[in-house]
Amino acid sequence: MSTKKQSSASGVSKFLDELGHPLRKEIDQLRSIILAARADLAEDIKWNGPNFTHDGKDRITMRIHPPTQIQLIFHRSGEVKVQPVAPLIDDHSGMLVWRTNDRAVTTLRSELDIAKRKSTLTRIVNAWIEATAEPE
Repeated sequence: MSTKKQSSASGVSKFLDELGHPLRKEIDQLRSIILAARADLAEDIKWNGPNFTHDGKDRITMRIHPPTQIQLIFHRSGEVKVQPVAPLIDDHSGMLVWRTNDRAVTTLRSELDIAKRKSTLTRIVNAWIEATAEPE
């Protein structure tokens, strides 16, 4: 299931059940935080991990391999877009590592690490979705 999507939160849970990932608690903890941050996010599987979409567009993808850490990749989907001149959101927490001005990554390793960063992560998720929302 490389880049092919599997839809729905129940499909994601089933995928993770079958995977038997050693960081399953942490993955579920992050899924809960992200989905609680925005009622308008949907969840599916992309690149063999949980993926979060807004208005049908991929915005946050969870990289769960290798199974020693979890990375959240904040992006504007796989489409090639004109690069903004500055990072899309302000992040003074130091949590995000910018790969390009429209793609950032954060790495989390434990339940405690995730719990400590919950409010910052919630703020980042909301700011990211606002910054990447397509104009109507």
